[in-house]
Amino acid sequence: MGHVTPVRTYLLVYVALLVLTAATVGAAFLALGPLSVVAALAIAGVKATLVLLWFMHMRESSRVTWILAAAGLAWLLLLILPVIVDYLTRGWVLAPKGW
Repeated sequence: MGHVTPVRTYLLVYVALLVLTAATVGAAFLALGPLSVVAALAIAGVKATLVLLWFMHMRESSRVTWILAAAGLAWLLLLILPVIVDYLTRGWVLAPKGW
């Protein structure tokens, strides 16, 4: 028989996810300016980590599973990076006159 996680742990993770969801809603109502996106993404990252580790049982997984999860995250970042670079460099080049 494999590793058995107590029900109490699942309930604590569930409560943490609820609190983080409330924090996301609360952050949406705060006037944080550009930091509101950063706050929302940070909270979402913590929530995704909780779901991966406990509900998807990554804590008890083999090293191969960890490597594949890291490769998926690296691929996601590789796909998002050009979009971020494009957004951050939009104002660098001015269009020539007459355009």
